[in-house]
Amino acid sequence: MNDSPSTTRHLTRPEGRLAYEVAGEGPLVVCLPGMGELRSSYRFTVPALVAAGFRVATLDLRGHGESDATFGRYDDVAAGGDALALVEELGGPAVLVGSSMSAGAAVWAAAERPAAVAGLALVGPFVRNPPMNPLLALAFRAAMSGPWAPAVWGGYLPSLYPGRKPEDFAEHRRLIRESMRRPGHARAFSRTTRTSHAPAEARLAEVGAPTLVVMGTADPDFKDAAAEAAWVADRLHAETLLVTGSGHYPHTEYPEQVNPRLVGFCRRVTAGA
Repeated sequence: MNDSPSTTRHLTRPEGRLAYEVAGEGPLVVCLPGMGELRSSYRFTVPALVAAGFRVATLDLRGHGESDATFGRYDDVAAGGDALALVEELGGPAVLVGSSMSAGAAVWAAAERPAAVAGLALVGPFVRNPPMNPLLALAFRAAMSGPWAPAVWGGYLPSLYPGRKPEDFAEHRRLIRESMRRPGHARAFSRTTRTSHAPAEARLAEVGAPTLVVMGTADPDFKDAAAEAAWVADRLHAETLLVTGSGHYPHTEYPEQVNPRLVGFCRRVTAGA
């Protein structure tokens, strides 16, 4: 029997609970959203994967969405451990789809427990700390360190969609703002923004899982998005999909380009599972 995608489940972890949904039947795909995002960031991805015969789980990060904000850590390693715990809960192995920060978490998980990860799809991936002017780094830290951080993020979010915003963008941004008003969530978000991706970069050479790197060529989070995609792909021996004109969330801006490639990738790496 298919699980309703509208039914929230909870994964119990040592310091709190994480909210997730499951839809479909078949080989498992676990979708991890980026920092400041919700599991509904995959709202255009899940239907395509389910229609292709996959069982798809979407997870809210710690201190995001309907997940608790009671944890001591909000970094790549913690998110990677949560992903592995969900794969174990649902029965893997799984393809891990990681957006932004969660790409680093997915890389760490694949290195930590290779048998649990059938493949990686990394979207707008942060798998290393990008070079940043020290003054800009200090300004970013200040902007994301106080009670004003959710408002700053809400104002910054539209710039991450330089191509084509989805029709429901305003509603999606409203839901993100509501999430950050939950007790402890604004503080958890601020702590998440301090994440270092050094632990992910240190384990790139340990990853043997087939990998797809998806990058928007106009992603404002990278000085040269295409070059960053090439760098990640080189180290992971990955295939790449560059989405012309897209920003940090190509799977949301241009799902008609990303979904077919993602579905094909998932079919290849789960064949015979």
